[in-house]
Amino acid sequence: MTILKAFTAHPQSVGETYLEHMGVASRCGASMVVAGLACIVHALLPFMFVRTASDCLTRLYQRMVAQRSRLQAAAAPGVGVPGAR
Repeated sequence: MTILKAFTAHPQSVGETYLEHMGVASRCGASMVVAGLACIVHALLPFMFVRTASDCLTRLYQRMVAQRSRLQAAAAPGVGVPGAR
């Protein structure tokens, strides 16, 4: 495997460029860090950040499902197009 392929194979498999994937993965990671910190504060002060982590995880999951749906739609050319095979 070439060094370029090592950096681009997975992003291409999810329909993104390397830079797009870096942005998406970075935002996802930052969201999880913020949610994790909110969980730690919530553990000490249970009246704070009551739904922060679960709301964050729900949003991340919805984004992943939407991305997966777009990827599957792009991988199935001709679906929904009359006369296409």
